[in-house]
Amino acid sequence: MGSPPGPLPADVFMGKLEKVQAARVSPLTLAALNVRSLLDNPRSNRPEHWATLVTRELARYKVEIAVLNETRFYEQGQMEEMGAGYTFFWSGRPRAERCDAGFAFNIRNDIVGRLPCLPQGINDRLMSLCLPLREDQFTTITSAYTPPITSSNAAKDEFYEDPHALLATVPKVDNLIVLGDFNARVGTDHATWQGVLGPNGLGSCNENGLLLLRTCAEHRLLLINTLFRLPTREKDTWMHPRSRRWHLLDYVLVRRRDRQDVLTTKAIPNVNGWTDHQLVISQMRLRPQPDEDP
Repeated sequence: MGSPPGPLPADVFMGKLEKVQAARVSPLTLAALNVRSLLDNPRSNRPEHWATLVTRELARYKVEIAVLNETRFYEQGQMEEMGAGYTFFWSGRPRAERCDAGFAFNIRNDIVGRLPCLPQGINDRLMSLCLPLREDQFTTITSAYTPPITSSNAAKDEFYEDPHALLATVPKVDNLIVLGDFNARVGTDHATWQGVLGPNGLGSCNENGLLLLRTCAEHRLLLINTLFRLPTREKDTWMHPRSRRWHLLDYVLVRRRDRQDVLTTKAIPNVNGWTDHQLVISQMRLRPQPDEDP
């Protein structure tokens, strides 16, 4: 009888370990954009639908899942963009009400086929989907569109009640990503908001910014846009119509523990001409949480 095999050499062991880890990493490119509207003007001479133009831009940057704010679509539904390889899932207000918000997920069809269930619209400002990482772990992706700074405090407080409730239901072991137009300026006070705000924020903080920072602190979320040292034009996401000054209002949030999953998050300057917001793209490599030792 031969002797039992000895331990693997260190280089062979590490090579096997790296292959196992690589097999469990899921690359993902996300995007967020306030489109101002996806409704088509029947009097327009433009030959293509807004939805088609938006989808073309997403395909150009190889986006797999996009969050589109202020679509102004009513009720809930889905629509495949024929020939483009994407499907819209939207949530808005009832037709009897004025639709000044609404948003959608635009998801590449190969991703749609992997979803355990269709995206869920909570209301016209909040929507989520569940993306499988492995058999027992998921990534919850939540789209948010916060009321503007001019809204009443009651409207803002009412909005934040739903995200608080939704975020509290996401299992701790799952990855969590929140992105969208938060109508918030979070400023640069990295020292006060360590673990929430990175060292590369912009401008001053406003009332909506404080609400967002407090929400992130409560749920241990990190504002990924503020981590990366980038030119200002690759961080600003919205231009004020009167002052023509740019600000950072659109964010990507992840759990603090998952910050290493994010490769880059930046705004794409001059990506379109139909909205005053810039497209925000976040490239990630999602890793499931390791199993706990028995």
